[in-house]
Amino acid sequence: MRILVTGSTGQLGSAVVNLLKDSDCSVKITSRRRPKCGENFDWIYSDMLTGQGLEEAAKDIDVVIHAATSPMKKTKEIEVLGLSKFLSKLTHIKHFIYPSIVGIEDIPFKYYKYKYEAEEVLKQSFIPYTVVRATQFHSFVDSLFLSKPVFKGYFIPGNIKFQTVDVGDFANHLIKLTDKGPQGKTDEFAGPKIMTLREMADLKIRINNQPNRVYSFSFPGRLYKALLKGKNTNPIQNVGTVTFEDYLRKKMTER
Repeated sequence: MRILVTGSTGQLGSAVVNLLKDSDCSVKITSRRRPKCGENFDWIYSDMLTGQGLEEAAKDIDVVIHAATSPMKKTKEIEVLGLSKFLSKLTHIKHFIYPSIVGIEDIPFKYYKYKYEAEEVLKQSFIPYTVVRATQFHSFVDSLFLSKPVFKGYFIPGNIKFQTVDVGDFANHLIKLTDKGPQGKTDEFAGPKIMTLREMADLKIRINNQPNRVYSFSFPGRLYKALLKGKNTNPIQNVGTVTFEDYLRKKMTER
């Protein structure tokens, strides 16, 4: 099997590439920058925004794991328009694996809106595909809400819910999908435990032995209400194995 991993320098792409080191598959990786962890594989420069290098990268490939993404800059151009152009070059592909996010149709966040549009672009194409949604990564919630205490405290919308998942767990799941063939939209991949953000903050304070407090507040709007209702979670699909506590303890030992 010949696999192409796009976005090989990103968090998910790097995790996929790292796990594929021990694979018997022929692996090619592509991104705008050469990844540090991909020295064992053929790397090809490509740009999802311009389309440069994508045709060469996809040559002689059976399966694509599409980890390329851009949540902050030129999101629509890359997530939707770039994907559409990329798919037009993949008429020979046997399986296109698209990682997505749980709850994107119910959460009013621009990045999620474009991820949902990208799913629709893929569904309307003639490419055999699998769409698999995951909950947010541990590191995403940690860095967004809990990275730097202010005045010895975390000021957070503490009641919103997350079911964070380990990026390595999800990367391993994507690799296993390469052997199963196209499934359309498949079962979601959620973390092992649903927690409020306040519970996550309290856990980080305890594990890191921090002299911090948690100041919880609410705010108006559809985004807050969606997260409060747990639209970004899926308790039925709690298949991840690494908990947020595991993540924090590992991060603590790596300092």
